[in-house]
Amino acid sequence: MTGCIFCRIVAGNAPATVVHETDTLVAFLDIRPITRGHTLVVPKRHATDLDELDHDTGAAIFTLGHRLAQAVRRSGLAADGANLLMNDGRAAFQTVPHVHLHVVPRRHGDKLTFAKGFLLRRPHEPVSTAAAIRTGLERSDGSRP
Repeated sequence: MTGCIFCRIVAGNAPATVVHETDTLVAFLDIRPITRGHTLVVPKRHATDLDELDHDTGAAIFTLGHRLAQAVRRSGLAADGANLLMNDGRAAFQTVPHVHLHVVPRRHGDKLTFAKGFLLRRPHEPVSTAAAIRTGLERSDGSRP
């Protein structure tokens, strides 16, 4: 879809700070992050909502989301946890009509900064943030059985 910003990112026709990429998925920093390290996981093949998404790709999205949640804990971002969130359809506040999973790093006691970040949504050092998450992914992969 040429009008879809995520499809343009996948095609390399729009800028993004890519954190991780596979044959079927790309993960990149949210341009309007709630917290530092807020990452989106999107399928490369366009799917507007879950009705259009095949089960295997859906499973892959959440698998990568799980890995990214682990990565932000093991990275220099030192998150204590993460919110994994997918808004499916306009009624659920989906603002970009391309399936995507939000991975939002969280810290103990961050309720006020989280609320502030939700309102302001400003970028946080994207180059160093992406590098930290990649390092966290490497550390997570190294701890896999």
